[in-house]
Amino acid sequence: MQKTTQILSLIEKYETIIVHRHENPDPDALGSQGGLVAAIKAGFPDKKVLKAGGEVGNLDWFSTMDNVSESDYEDALVIIVDTANRPRISGEYYDLGSALVKIDHHPNDDIYGDIDDVDTNASSCSEMITEFILASNGKLVLNQEVARLLYGGLVGDTGRFLFNNTTPHTFEMAQALIKTGIDHSKISRTLSEVTFKQAKLQNFALELLTIDEVGMGSITITKELMTKLDITFQQAKAAVSTPGRLKEIKAWVTFIEQEDGEFRVHLRSKGTIINEIAKRYAGGGHPLASGAIAKDEAEMKQIEIELHDAIEKYSNED
Repeated sequence: MQKTTQILSLIEKYETIIVHRHENPDPDALGSQGGLVAAIKAGFPDKKVLKAGGEVGNLDWFSTMDNVSESDYEDALVIIVDTANRPRISGEYYDLGSALVKIDHHPNDDIYGDIDDVDTNASSCSEMITEFILASNGKLVLNQEVARLLYGGLVGDTGRFLFNNTTPHTFEMAQALIKTGIDHSKISRTLSEVTFKQAKLQNFALELLTIDEVGMGSITITKELMTKLDITFQQAKAAVSTPGRLKEIKAWVTFIEQEDGEFRVHLRSKGTIINEIAKRYAGGGHPLASGAIAKDEAEMKQIEIELHDAIEKYSNED
């Protein structure tokens, strides 16, 4: 509560507030960023409040960014949401403001900012922002637009409340958001929709999937395949969750080739802790859902070996 009070005091103090999130944003990054910005704007309509960051891909229906210039950071409060490590912050100049605040729910491996409010028990950063707004005594406003964004972020990071990061408190925050009158079923439905091209990729992903004797799954999605199916790097992420539906899978990795030839690594698990693997490859994240970068096929192979070993160790301890 002390940090909540401190952050709220900074919001009241500064006339310009700029909110960043992580690169390659997911619904929680965009939802917590957009929800916080909208709540501040509604409570303090005379303040200049901006969303900063790079492209949002196929989530542009959910939230868009503002045009932010270097001069905007003069005497500004900068808030970073849903971003554990500084290298993952999307957008330039975040360190040029007068004050920096970190609000996040990932393991606090990179401590930065004048205030860092980190709660690893929260399902999502959107859950944290919802609680923050409710604790502001009406200074920040929870209207339908704020709730739409935060509910989308909460649903995204909990897998529509299916993941084990969902807690009673998560449902309490969801209840508060739904009470604003949002069409929560439409939000959930839209977030889970895929295009026909993405559905074809998911089918290809199952054909490409390999599963070893310990239940480690692996898929590699190349630029060639994405070109063949006419989908973008962002759209290719629709295939990341596909192996999780299979009973034989205990943990899996999806490699998606990037324009520069490196591979974006998506690690997922049903029990085995996998974020320590991600940290060794310029990444990080949650114990059961993390991301990293593989520079070449040798690193991809090494990640598969480490994931296999982690599953085997977890199975022996279980």
